[in-house]
Amino acid sequence: MARIAVIGAGAWGTALAIALGRQGSHQVTLWAYEQEVVDSINQNYVNEPFLNGCPLPKSIRATQSLSEAISGAEIVLSVMPSHHARRVWTQMKPLLHPEMLLVSATKGIENETLLRMTQVITDVLTQGEGSFQPRLCALSGPSFAREVAKGFPTTVSVASADATLSARVQEEFSDANFRLYRNDDVIGIELGGSVKNVIAIAAGIVDGIGYGYNTAAGLITRGLAEMTRLAVACGGRAETMSGLAGLGDLVLTCTGGPSRNRSVGVELGKGRKLNEIIADMHGMVAEGVLTTSAAVGLAHSVSVEIPIIDQMHEILQHDKDPSDAIRDLMNRPLTKESALYRV
Repeated sequence: MARIAVIGAGAWGTALAIALGRQGSHQVTLWAYEQEVVDSINQNYVNEPFLNGCPLPKSIRATQSLSEAISGAEIVLSVMPSHHARRVWTQMKPLLHPEMLLVSATKGIENETLLRMTQVITDVLTQGEGSFQPRLCALSGPSFAREVAKGFPTTVSVASADATLSARVQEEFSDANFRLYRNDDVIGIELGGSVKNVIAIAAGIVDGIGYGYNTAAGLITRGLAEMTRLAVACGGRAETMSGLAGLGDLVLTCTGGPSRNRSVGVELGKGRKLNEIIADMHGMVAEGVLTTSAAVGLAHSVSVEIPIIDQMHEILQHDKDPSDAIRDLMNRPLTKESALYRV
């Protein structure tokens, strides 16, 4: 039995807690920011605000106290939105110790620093008083929260520079309905899981405007090329982008109805404004909106062309008309379809 703290009780964090708790061999504590989420889980065994209709095992307890959640934990799994990661990890730092196994399941890039989530965690934990080198993994892959919670067969990747750590997470997290594959390309795993959200918004725009399968297929393929170029330029591997955290997650998020990022794009394609769309999400997060600026900054820092993501930045940050963005993409200088990692 492992004692596991899940930090973040949105839909994804709750789904992971359910997947871990239903095994019956773990003691799982779920930390939530919102008191209503804690009450809903502890009283009714369901996260009504974020994952209603998916009951939690009665062995799972929720808390608003980070110290209560982390105390005695062997594994700390972080699932907070990317823009809260540094703040929450800073709050957790005094509660952590070097022997703990830390797993990041947050998909995003920090806008201010252009750091991936494991880099943010390492930055927080290796600086200042009480610093230590964390034992760290990243988890990502095609995984709608509700389907994980319902026990639909799901496959994801777990990556670490230390193979013993990824093997431990693989063993502890996998069951008959949730299968983990090991990987040592942390950069590729994290960038794939982050940047695909931007492409998914673009895929939603294609649908919202009313274009068809040709357009969507071309967008997904060229989006994968951009993801791959960026990952390779940052030190990741091209083959990772052909795996679960790359192509797998990209296809799911670009085509699946439950995708929040795709849904934002659909509404943009219909002519709605971003602030109206976000307001209607009632606290749910579409990470691609937050990741777009960071992806552009990261690509520019390594001199990689990412035309689709650049156009998404213009749409999201500068209110560019989506039809104009697609026109500009189609009118770029003609070139050959070379290896994925090239321009």
